[in-house]
Order: sequence, then C-alpha cells, then structure tokens
Amino acid sequence: MTALFALATSLLWGLADFGGGLLTRRTPALTVVVASQSIAAVVLGAIVVATGGWSAAGPQLWVAFAAGLVGPIALLSFYKALALGPMGVVSPLGSLAVAVPITVGLVLGERPGLTQLAGIAIAVVGVVLAGGPQLRGALVQRQAIFLTLIAALGFGTVFALIAEASSSVTGLFLALFVQRVTNVVTGGAALYVSVKRGADALPEGGFPWGSLPALTFVGLADVAANGTYSVAAQHGPVTVAAVLASLYPVVTALAARGILSERLRGVQAAGAGLALVGTVLLATG
Repeated sequence: MTALFALATSLLWGLADFGGGLLTRRTPALTVVVASQSIAAVVLGAIVVATGGWSAAGPQLWVAFAAGLVGPIALLSFYKALALGPMGVVSPLGSLAVAVPITVGLVLGERPGLTQLAGIAIAVVGVVLAGGPQLRGALVQRQAIFLTLIAALGFGTVFALIAEASSSVTGLFLALFVQRVTNVVTGGAALYVSVKRGADALPEGGFPWGSLPALTFVGLADVAANGTYSVAAQHGPVTVAAVLASLYPVVTALAARGILSERLRGVQAAGAGLALVGTVLLATG
C-alpha cells in the first residue's frame, strides 16, 4: 500500500507541476498559486461539510497549519531560484527535499533493509539526474543556490508535516482544508505585497478564465497528492514513501516529452531509468 500510494503521489505532483509550469508561462506564478489553491480550498470545504469533518478537529490541525505556512514560502523561493537560474542546476538541487523526511524516518527509528537502502540511493540519484543537471559551464548566483536550498528544506518539511497531519479519512480532509486555506492566505499576502511593489497580478486582458479548468486540475491534483502521501506515510516507512513520492520530476519530464514533444537529454533519460530501478527495489525490498 505504501508503494502504491507514494507512486500515485509522484504521478499527481508531477502532473500538477507540469500544469502549473504551463500556466505560469502566461500568468504570474503567484496568481497561479493563489487561484489554484483557492479552488482546492472551496472543494475541500464542501467535502469537509458533507463528511462532518469538523468533528475530527484537534491539535493535529496545527501541523496542517504549519504545512500551509511553509509550502508557499518554499514554492516562491523555488520560483525565484528558477528565475535566477540556471534551471539545470536549480531543479536537481530542489530534489534534496527528500533528505528531510528520510532523516525524520531514521530519527524515529526506521531502519530500511539493504535492498531498500540501495533502492533509496539509486532512486534519489535518478531523480537528480532526471532534472537535467547542468554539469559544466554553469554560472550560478549564490542567491539562487541559497533560495533553492531554502525551497528544498521547505518542501521536505511539508513532506514530514503532512505525514503527521491526520490519522483518519475525515481528519485528513479537514487537515488538507486547513492547509489550503493557510496557503491561500499566505500566498494572497505575498501577492498583495508584490502588486504594491509594482508587479502585475494578472496578464494583459485580465483574469484568464479560459485557464480555469487547468487551474482547477492543478489545485485538485496537488491536494490529492498530499492526501495520497499522507496515507502512504502512515501505512509504511516514511523513508520509502518519501523517496517514491519524490519521483515527481521524472513524471514532469516525461509529460513534457509526451505532450510538448520536448526532447529528453541523455542524462534525463538515464535518470528516469535509474529512478525506475530504485522504485522496483523499494517496492520489493
């Protein structure tokens, strides 16, 4: 069950990142984040009301609140780092996020077997290579490196927090709702400050209503990924769940290849292959 739900997480996050990347080509990134998360919050609010999720309220919601605060900060740091570039350095560095939940799992006493340890090492290397690392000729600003490491720490922290946000289905819906509302408030505040500083909140022509289905997909796919990861982490080793869930860059790269006909570099193809080998070892170890 852990492998199944963790792989579903990587699929959903990978497709959400791909969709979000396409949307930010036409609409400011902050607006994409706030709009997609707002849609997700509305849907989750309706589910919480329908399932009586309020009855599951408890101290664990503070964990969801913390995840909601950290997530937008990590995402905005990552976008800024990508803007500073080069992406061939920033993207693979962002994959270091997986180190946080792995460390948490080991501190909590998890001890993967030799096969799983080999799978973890191979899968992590595969994810980094799938990002298409720029191995030479890369001029990297210190600020880009710093922001990327902040983003990786933030993403990894969200991984760890989500795993502790709820222990029941109704509680999970409520925790995800709280997380999304916090995302919207935090992202909305950042958007307000950005506009005050002269940035555009919308593209020319106003709100892109034609992009509403894509925004909905991105928001709901992100929510579903958080949910499947929570289930994966609760039913098996966090070290395994985190590594399998971190395969989402491979999904994004393959989606770009299949939908946009982007050519995979040799290092990316090798990374995808290694990630697959690591996945098999983790699932069977």
